[in-house]
Amino acid sequence: MAVNVAIVGATGAVGTEMLRILEERNFPVKRLTLLASSRSAGKGLPFKGEEVLIEELKSSSFGGIEIALFSAGASVSKEFIPHCVRAGAVAVDNTSAFRMDPEVPLVVPEVNPEEIYKHKGIIANPNCSTIQMVLVLKPLHDAARVKRVVVSTYQAVSGAGWQAVKELEEETEAVLHNERYKRKVFPHQIAFNAIPQIPQSDAFLSNGYTSEEMKMINETKKILGDQSIRVTATTVRIPVIRGHSESVNMETEKKLTAQEARDILSRAPGVTVIDEPHNQLYPLATVASGRDETFVGRIREDFSIPNGLNLWIVSDNLRKGAALNAIQIAEKLIKVPA
Repeated sequence: MAVNVAIVGATGAVGTEMLRILEERNFPVKRLTLLASSRSAGKGLPFKGEEVLIEELKSSSFGGIEIALFSAGASVSKEFIPHCVRAGAVAVDNTSAFRMDPEVPLVVPEVNPEEIYKHKGIIANPNCSTIQMVLVLKPLHDAARVKRVVVSTYQAVSGAGWQAVKELEEETEAVLHNERYKRKVFPHQIAFNAIPQIPQSDAFLSNGYTSEEMKMINETKKILGDQSIRVTATTVRIPVIRGHSESVNMETEKKLTAQEARDILSRAPGVTVIDEPHNQLYPLATVASGRDETFVGRIREDFSIPNGLNLWIVSDNLRKGAALNAIQIAEKLIKVPA
């Protein structure tokens, strides 16, 4: 069944990835509408051998649209998704605007696909770092019940958009040539550095956490459907262009050996195990870039507690962490075979 699709934020890092994945997966698009700010209106983007003109996003943009993929920031989603839903479209929102709304499903299709069909016009796409983590946690939770998670992230600059990628590239060049560089995106030098503040534009919350860290904490519980899971997070931006990495320490109710965890994860949908450290084989951002899978390795028991595991999880933040997950939701909405 071909449907009319809109991409809101079509010129951004995630929007352009959405366009690419729609074509790669041969999503049944009847009519494609690309929406962005007025400064991008009139420009074109390629899709299936043709150029599709970008239109300015307006409240009246959603007539005839059946599925709208939003990735233009939470403020844009809050303003325009109500217009989208009133026009009869289903909004799949890649921002934080509606994720914790109890009326809005928060979905990773391999984890909780049944939630998709409970929507009331809006389906939320989780945070990129949350998506890759819950893909791995879910099968382990089903097998042994996860009690506690401690996660530290190492996040690529593309998670902050194309301007952040440009800043990393330009600042790296400047540092190598001992030149001054005026930053516009990050509060500190990102070249050859690690910044423990995501997003870079937000103040820290009163509890000392960042909003990104609280997203991982709250979203994990909602997606797994278990508010008793204790989660704590530290999120860090590193000078990698593409691919988020995570160090995850987890405690389970039932004992799982490292080999049992490997066996479970080797059968998990959307997950690929790379765990041969003796051969220097483990997940890397350079391996995950451009790939749809979430990779897990360095699986080992945490001997400091009775039922603990350590894991290293890596995924392409623009694909499974954002655009691909949204399109998989859309595929299930119209029941496209996996």
